[in-house]
Amino acid sequence: MSITITVRIPRELKEKVNRYRITVSPVDRKALEREVENKELEEAAAAAKALGELLARIPDEEIVKTIKEARRTR
Repeated sequence: MSITITVRIPRELKEKVNRYRITVSPVDRKALEREVENKELEEAAAAAKALGELLARIPDEEIVKTIKEARRTR
C-alpha cells in the first residue's frame, strides 16, 4: 500500500525540474529512503553506545565467570 505526499518547493526549483525533465517520484523516494536509513543508523549507534556504557560497568571477573558457566552448560 502506498500513500501520496505533497512537497512545497520554490518556483525556480520547479522550473529547473521541468527543464531537465526530472521525474520527481523516484528522486523523492530515494531521498526519503536515504534519510530514514541515516536515522536508523544513528539510532543503532546510540543504542550500541548505551549498551557499551552499560557493559563497561560489569567487572571483568563477572564476564569471565559468566562465559565459563555458559561453556559448562553446553
